[in-house]
Amino acid sequence: MPPINVMIKPASGLCNMRCRYCFYADEMNKRQQDFYGIMSLETLERVMEKTLTFAEGECTIAYQGGEPTMAGLEFFRKSIEFQNKYNKNHVRIHNALQTNGYGMNEEWCRFFAENHFLVGISLDGIKATHDLYRKDAAGEDTYFRILKAIHMLEEHQVDFNILTVVNAKTAPKIRKIYEQYAKYGFHYQQYIACLDPIGEEPGKEEFSLTPKIYGQFLLDLFELWDIDLRKGKQPYIRQFENYIGMFMGYMPESCEQRGMCSIQNIVEADGSVYPCDFYVLDEYRIGNLNTDTFEEIYERRKAMGFIESSLNHSESCKNCKYFSLCRGGCRRNRESLGGDGQADNYFCESYRMLFDKYYDRMREIAQICLAQKR
Repeated sequence: MPPINVMIKPASGLCNMRCRYCFYADEMNKRQQDFYGIMSLETLERVMEKTLTFAEGECTIAYQGGEPTMAGLEFFRKSIEFQNKYNKNHVRIHNALQTNGYGMNEEWCRFFAENHFLVGISLDGIKATHDLYRKDAAGEDTYFRILKAIHMLEEHQVDFNILTVVNAKTAPKIRKIYEQYAKYGFHYQQYIACLDPIGEEPGKEEFSLTPKIYGQFLLDLFELWDIDLRKGKQPYIRQFENYIGMFMGYMPESCEQRGMCSIQNIVEADGSVYPCDFYVLDEYRIGNLNTDTFEEIYERRKAMGFIESSLNHSESCKNCKYFSLCRGGCRRNRESLGGDGQADNYFCESYRMLFDKYYDRMREIAQICLAQKR
C-alpha cells in the first residue's frame, strides 16, 4: 500500500476570517448540509485508528478548514495522543496544518514546534493586496496580525511555508510581493491560482484570474526566481521546482502538475470522506470513517471513477508540445468542449505563455542539476 494522505477538517468550514474568494465557503453553499460542527473526539479517535491501521511505511495527516485551529488546541493534543496510541505498525507520521494565522499565539507555536508540524500560513503578498479580500469576521484588515503570527512561528523555529492565492489583484503585484517576501526571508513559497465558484462560468468575479493575467504572473515570477537562482539565493517555489524535477525524471508532488487526480482522503468533521478538497460535495461522498474501512472507501472511489474521470484531456491538449510538462493542469480548471466529455484547461493560454518563453531554460536548469548529482 502506498503512503496514505488524510486531510482532516476538524472545524468543518468554521472560520474566524471572511476571505471573499474562499472556495470552501462556495462548496458549503452547494451541499445539503453546509456546516458539520466541530469534530468530536470520538470521531477523531476512529479516524486515527483506521488511518494508522491501514497505513504502511508513512502517512501524512493534514488539518485544514475552514480554519482548523478553531477546533481548539486540546483537539490537536488529543490527535497526537491518538496517533501514539494506535501507531502499532511504527508508521512514520507527517503532521501538517494550513492556517490563516489569525488565532495564532505562543502556545500554538510551542505545540507545533514540539510536535514537528509543518505549518502553511496564508498571506496574500503586500498589505494592499492581502487586506483587499482577507478580512476578519468584523470586516477589519488582517495583514499585520498575520505577519505577527509568522514572526511567532519563526521565533519558535516552526517549519512553515507561505501560501499566496493568485487572484486578479495579487497577480499584477507579484514583483512587489516577491521583493517583500525576500525582505522578510520567506524561503518556502506556494502560489495557488484562485478558484472561481464551482460549476459557474470562470472570470466573472472581481477577484477572478483571467488566462492572460495568470500567464503574465507566471512569466514575471519565473523571471524573478531565475535571477535569484543564478545568484544561488532563490526561494523554494513548489511549482517551478516541480517543473525542473519533471525534466529530471521525478514525479511532481502536486496533483495539478501530474495532470490527474491523486488518491486523497478529505475527512469532514462528521467523519465523511471525499476524494478531493475541491469536491467536498454531496455527490462525491465516498464513505464515513465512523462506519467504513479505508478498503471500502477505496473501492467506492474506484467505482465512482473519480481518478479516471480526471483523464479527460482534449486531443489538442494531449497533442500539445508542452503536454509532457503541463499535463493539462487541475481538473477543476478544465472547460467542457462538448458532448464528448473532453476538456481543456481554462489556464491553457497561461501555461503556453510560460513555456513558450522558459521551457528551454527549465530544461537547462534540470541538466545542470543532473550534472551536479553525478
